[in-house]
Amino acid sequence: MGNERNGLVRSHEFELALVYRITDLVIIFATLAGFAWWRTGQVDDDFQMLAIGLGIVFLIVAESFTLYRSWRIASVKEQAKVTLSVWLVTVAVILASNYFLKVSDNYSRLVLGGWLLVTPIALIVWRIVFREILALLRQTGYNTRKALIIGVSETGLRLQQELIANPDLGLVFMGFFDDRDCARLADDSKYFGPVGRVSQALDLAKSGQVDHVYVALPMHAKGRISGYLKQLSDTTCTTFIVPDFFTYNLIHSRWSSLGNIQTVSVFDSPFRGLASVFTKRVQDIILASIILLLISPVLIALAIGVKLSSPGPILFKQDRYGLDGRRIRVWKFRSMKVMENGGKVTQATQNDPRVTRFGSFIRRTSLDELPQFFNVLMGSMSIVGPRPHAVAHNEEYRQVVDRYMLRHKVKPGITGWAQINGCRGETDTLDKMERRIAYDLEYIQLWSLWMDIKIVYLTIFKGFRSEQAY
Repeated sequence: MGNERNGLVRSHEFELALVYRITDLVIIFATLAGFAWWRTGQVDDDFQMLAIGLGIVFLIVAESFTLYRSWRIASVKEQAKVTLSVWLVTVAVILASNYFLKVSDNYSRLVLGGWLLVTPIALIVWRIVFREILALLRQTGYNTRKALIIGVSETGLRLQQELIANPDLGLVFMGFFDDRDCARLADDSKYFGPVGRVSQALDLAKSGQVDHVYVALPMHAKGRISGYLKQLSDTTCTTFIVPDFFTYNLIHSRWSSLGNIQTVSVFDSPFRGLASVFTKRVQDIILASIILLLISPVLIALAIGVKLSSPGPILFKQDRYGLDGRRIRVWKFRSMKVMENGGKVTQATQNDPRVTRFGSFIRRTSLDELPQFFNVLMGSMSIVGPRPHAVAHNEEYRQVVDRYMLRHKVKPGITGWAQINGCRGETDTLDKMERRIAYDLEYIQLWSLWMDIKIVYLTIFKGFRSEQAY
């Protein structure tokens, strides 16, 4: 029996995933056929082979991006972004393959271009329409389930808000049930619905008047949880435990398996798996290569300016902490008369005598950071990520700033979420550093390709200059 178990906790598979896959393939083939018939009156063998190849690649890429997971509680915008990302990666793979196989001349460019542009729109539109149809059906009572929550807790309140805010889930909320005094909550007006004793909830479950039961008690109440689960096992209700993991301030948590044991990560990196790692690295290589090509004259001019401003090397190499807290060597244009890289590094202050006149200019404009694009190409840094601090500052602040070292769950960046939100320059107070770390951790928690693009865009317009950069 033990060999047949894939885990103690199983993720819910989206029953309509097959419908999505088949419909996607139909759309891919139908849009091609439409353009081909419009242009040539037929779909020749070359286009048929291309359509089959693209369909196979699309399904493979879609699995990497988990396109066919359940989207019941996700936004339309998020689903559209993932769909478009899958299509763009698929097209890139197909175009690269055709180029290297030298078969691109076999296709009508008008048909190919129209097909590649219209298909993603069709894929997104049909998903929006299908979601609306499902939502309307559930709002009229079709395929709905009655649900109740055992435990008036912070976790329960958050779950209730999700149930109310997402009627397309098809779950009709019956209310909270708890034996404890609800006055213990700071604001008990945040919940509503019939609140009764747990015994009443169990009676409803045993009589078949409820379909889903969510147990949202704190983790330390394992005795009560076990007792309720034992009684619920005598019902046909679908029963869920909603653990109060939010009390741990999760950073990109995810379920994973260790043999037959399911675990949940509390502090993790968003870059796990081929899709996210590959996407981030390709983005870095492409952007860094383009930027270095464009700014090469600026780099030469800055190097001359540093050399003429004061004696010493052009580049300053300082040890910083990189991914997973490993030391890396970060490059900058030298802006000071000294080269501090030891156990004690004094931050630059306003009118700092160590800073040269030319160094003051490149520090205010962040031009001293430009050599770090070479760090990006070498893989020790990323375009976007938490700014790397000197090792001495890391050792100082990790002792006084809560969760400070979690910023090293990703590669350090040339620009970041904290920088475009005004956290640049000297951190002469603990509050300033705490604010910077809060933004860094928020970036790790919310990371997406689109967020990186947004940060790069905003950096161009407001991220280079700061009154606090000395």
